[in-house]
Amino acid sequence: MQIDKVYEPQRFEPHWAQWWIEAGIFRADPSRGGKIFSLVIPPPNVTGSLHMGHALNNTLQDILCRFERMRGKDVLWQPGTDHAGIATQMVVERLLAADGIDRRDLGRDAFLDRVWQWKAESGGTITRQLRRLGASLDWPRERFTMDDGLSRAVREVFVTLHSQGLIYRDRRLVNWDPKLLTAISDLEVESREVKSHLWHLRYPLADGSGHLVVATTRPETMLGDTAVAVNPEDDRYRHLVGKSIRLPLTGREIPVIADDYVD
Repeated sequence: MQIDKVYEPQRFEPHWAQWWIEAGIFRADPSRGGKIFSLVIPPPNVTGSLHMGHALNNTLQDILCRFERMRGKDVLWQPGTDHAGIATQMVVERLLAADGIDRRDLGRDAFLDRVWQWKAESGGTITRQLRRLGASLDWPRERFTMDDGLSRAVREVFVTLHSQGLIYRDRRLVNWDPKLLTAISDLEVESREVKSHLWHLRYPLADGSGHLVVATTRPETMLGDTAVAVNPEDDRYRHLVGKSIRLPLTGREIPVIADDYVD
């Protein structure tokens, strides 16, 4: 028998990955008794395909799960995908726009149908990639974060945390998408360097003894200021720490604080 000089994983890994799944050796069954080990996969978004970060963290999880199986535990590695709602909407709208379709003309129900259709296609890609990696997930238990049971659980958790005062809802500055007409996270913002203008704003001291000049490229955020920070090692401003200033335009008093984060 001639043994190949170079190992070619593409010849062997798909076969064994599929065999593991068909043999059901990754299925959890607590009725068997004994110690239990469970792990929920951080659900990858259905907006694309897996990247190297997924490959790394899923490999580490796989090692943990296989190690616990070798220790004789009943192991559940829970598979699933996440919705990434705003990003998903953006992707589907682009696909519709390529066909000359506007989601407002399509209507809410028809648009949601297209979103679910796209989720099935994209989510299937991610699932196939995880299977190709040989991840020892309990595939029959696969879930999606918009499944009925999971959606109810998420609502219950958020309502409970709100009622306990651990989270709150309030007005704040957000990133606003003028096309999708919704707030988006920093992760979904494309940052670009642009030539701007440096504004110097005088914040008058509340006791009338002078003023503090703040330089900023974003004067509109001034309205949300809750304090003005100065470097505690800066002799020019050290004597102002503990005093109050009046926020321009609003007249609201806010404190001057010390923080060495200020350059």
